Amino acid sequence: MSTPATTLPGGTADLGDLTVTRFGYGAMQLAGPWVMGPPAERDGALAVLRAAVDLGITHIDTSDAYGPHVTNQLIREALHPYPDALHVVTKVGATRDAQGGWPTARRPDDIRRQVHGNLETLGLEVLDVVNLRLGDAEGPVPGSLAEPFGTLVELQQQGLVRHIGVSNATADQIAEARSIAPIVCVQNRYNLAHRTDDELIDTLAGAGIAYVPFFPLGGFTQLQSAALDAVAGRLTTTPMSVALAWLLQRSPNILLIPGTSSTAHLRENVTGAGLQLSAEDIRELDAIGR
Repeated sequence: MSTPATTLPGGTADLGDLTVTRFGYGAMQLAGPWVMGPPAERDGALAVLRAAVDLGITHIDTSDAYGPHVTNQLIREALHPYPDALHVVTKVGATRDAQGGWPTARRPDDIRRQVHGNLETLGLEVLDVVNLRLGDAEGPVPGSLAEPFGTLVELQQQGLVRHIGVSNATADQIAEARSIAPIVCVQNRYNLAHRTDDELIDTLAGAGIAYVPFFPLGGFTQLQSAALDAVAGRLTTTPMSVALAWLLQRSPNILLIPGTSSTAHLRENVTGAGLQLSAEDIRELDAIGR
């Protein structure tokens, strides 16, 4: 790596016994439109992944459902053999259909097949972290996760998975998972405008569990966007920079995985996340989610 990981905004945090940069990279946008098929510019996608590692990023988020198989194959082509410090986090629990949908796939055989698929496409013998994706495209859906989570625990005991997390989960499902086996992260929708998990984030921080928000700028109302734009304008930066910086300053257990298919945008995100917000800025931004 050309740049030490500690120079990235937010420094580092732990996923179990793995240390990762709090500023990571989400590979979802490297697939084609609607996360289906290959990228329009394969060389550009490979360049983004290599640039992420060159910047010192040690946390890449992916799933074999992206493409499907596309982002995992790109990660392998760009970065394998992987640097010792680099940790790839993947997801199971959903697949893709011919129409681009995300049908659930959480039966024991589904989970086993997806874990082995991720191992194959990433070129690994052990997956560092596997998140169990729950709910649906609309968000978390209540219900027991015992069967699919238990299957992941079995695969962990077999040495195929190092650590487990959950994604798109309710607080009750997270509690149920923790009653079955340790988890190292939760990946849920959260941003300035969507603060449902505020209490959960603080609880997880106290337990040493990472929280990985997705959609850092998704779902803002017009008024909320205007308020964010006003803060960004005052600080002469972009709304994305403000949103990322706020997340990093929200809690030390928050890990970022913004995605992009552009190396220039990747560098802009890294620089923007390093913005230092004042107490007044944070009070104004906190009001967006109320």
